[in-house]
Amino acid sequence: MPGMSTGLKTNNPTIVSALHTALLHQGLVVLLILAVAGITLNALRTLQFRGYARDAERPPALAQPSGPPEPAARRLLRISFGLLWLLDGILQGQSSMPLGLVPQAIQPTAGASPTWVQQLVHDGTTIWSYHPVQAAAAAVWIQVGIGIWLLAVPRGRWSRLGGAASVGWGLVVWVFGESFGGVLAPGLTWLFGAPGAAVFYCAAGALLALPSRSWATPRLGRGILRALGLFFVGMAVLQAWPGRGFWGGVTRTGGTGTLTGMVQQMSQTPQPHLLSSWVASFETFDAAHGWGVNLGAVLALAVIGAALLTARPRPVRIGVVAAVILCAADWVLVEDFGFFGGTGTDPNSMIPLALVCVAGYLALTRPSRAVADAAVPIRVPTVAPTWRQRLVTNPGYAFRFLAAMAAIGIVLVGAVPMAVAAGSPNADPILATAVDGAPNTLHDAAPAFTLVDQHDRVVSLAGLRGKTIALTFLDPVCTSDCPIIAQEFRQADALLGAAAKGVELVAIDANPRYTAPDYLVAFDAEENLSDVPNWLYLTGSTAQLQKIWDSYGILVGYASGGAMISHSDTAYVINRTGGLRDVLDADPGSGSAATRSSFAVTLADTIEGAMAGSSGS
Repeated sequence: MPGMSTGLKTNNPTIVSALHTALLHQGLVVLLILAVAGITLNALRTLQFRGYARDAERPPALAQPSGPPEPAARRLLRISFGLLWLLDGILQGQSSMPLGLVPQAIQPTAGASPTWVQQLVHDGTTIWSYHPVQAAAAAVWIQVGIGIWLLAVPRGRWSRLGGAASVGWGLVVWVFGESFGGVLAPGLTWLFGAPGAAVFYCAAGALLALPSRSWATPRLGRGILRALGLFFVGMAVLQAWPGRGFWGGVTRTGGTGTLTGMVQQMSQTPQPHLLSSWVASFETFDAAHGWGVNLGAVLALAVIGAALLTARPRPVRIGVVAAVILCAADWVLVEDFGFFGGTGTDPNSMIPLALVCVAGYLALTRPSRAVADAAVPIRVPTVAPTWRQRLVTNPGYAFRFLAAMAAIGIVLVGAVPMAVAAGSPNADPILATAVDGAPNTLHDAAPAFTLVDQHDRVVSLAGLRGKTIALTFLDPVCTSDCPIIAQEFRQADALLGAAAKGVELVAIDANPRYTAPDYLVAFDAEENLSDVPNWLYLTGSTAQLQKIWDSYGILVGYASGGAMISHSDTAYVINRTGGLRDVLDADPGSGSAATRSSFAVTLADTIEGAMAGSSGS
């Protein structure tokens, strides 16, 4: 029978089309924001060119240069992580993201973590499951906005605020998208990306948020390098720990070792053949030489860690070069670049880690003395300028301010719809549309029926005149689709609120072998429908039921011995005058909480539409 086991695939055309439409509409808003910022900047420069700035009586301090050159280490972090955020935002726009990210990327990682982590991640990702289009589009613009912010604003408080924004969103990704980077799961290893790429995004953001004077001496560089040194040494210890499956390419029982299994899995990711062949070759090599590969990884991590802990230029230089080479090798051969497969959201942890290592080296060896000199405030006899005065008299400040405002606006283009969606406990109706299609509107008279309800009372369609009816067909002994559809009707009734007084929820028995009212009562008790005052479950003789099935186009299949095979999953909305208004495919699909909620919303909306349409009847 059609629709008995339909689920949502990641390339569902309804969801993909909705994502592209959302990105297009929001992209137009982003272009408008950028255009307004550009026009405003041009207007301010015109004022400055014409000499209008002199009317603002700008203080002498404003005539000073914009500031010292940005320290090399900070510039590397700002530009590289700005580009990474842009890349991540673009990856979030992949067609498979709305429906594929949670089940294919987030849940597998959370599944290996403790129960409380799984629950936390589940609660945090409910908004994505319930509103996949809004969430996927939001992630695009939030990350693009942060990327533009970091790239366009090189100095000052607005640049530091961009770093803080990177920390904030990075923490969200680390907790809910990476399940704390898997640090609470067994088998933690640097080779697989622990402690998560988002940790290094947060670290870079925190460094960018530091005051300018922090970059004036080698002290910051030493702190960064020693922290990284401890990290590498700790990862070496974990990698060397016996019994974790890394010391063999194959197990004693002939299975694959931990690293070999990971590489094997990554080699099967959809990607160019050349890249998959590299990963497959390393898989074969590790299977044959697992002990040697792990020994090399342990020694490399330990040596790099020891070199960085010295915080002395020469050994640090060697350690950083070795770290970059090791990160590159792991990125290609183990992490498999990280962004293939349709649900890759970033290039994983090796590139961000390597960038932080290089930045630490630059902060140690190339501190910015000019920053220290500029940190000394210039004392002038006049009152300190306001931000408005600086905006119209200082071209550099005007650009940084407007660039930051534009970036914040882009972030809000994504964040506001997500926040609105998060405030709703109900799933987006588009999920039901993706599973079943949109309701079909009709203008026919509903076929009449006269049956008995679960309490053996006679009920007819004519007797329900004046009520809007939501009608479906359920098998009282079904344990798959029918209980889900019944709960969707119950949820729709709750969504109607006070309007439910004018609605009757009606189910007609769809099993010719179980027609006694006792079966209906048992079904209601099992599904907690006994306390729903406007719920009717109707039955009758097999001949009566067959006639009604035929009149409503319900197909019922059953074995001669009485075993139920299938029946049509269909719902009908009948207006108060007995007119058949809408027909809905009620196939629950995967039957997830999100699709159940989505169908309930769709059904409630359809009922309200029928009530409004017949208000004048």
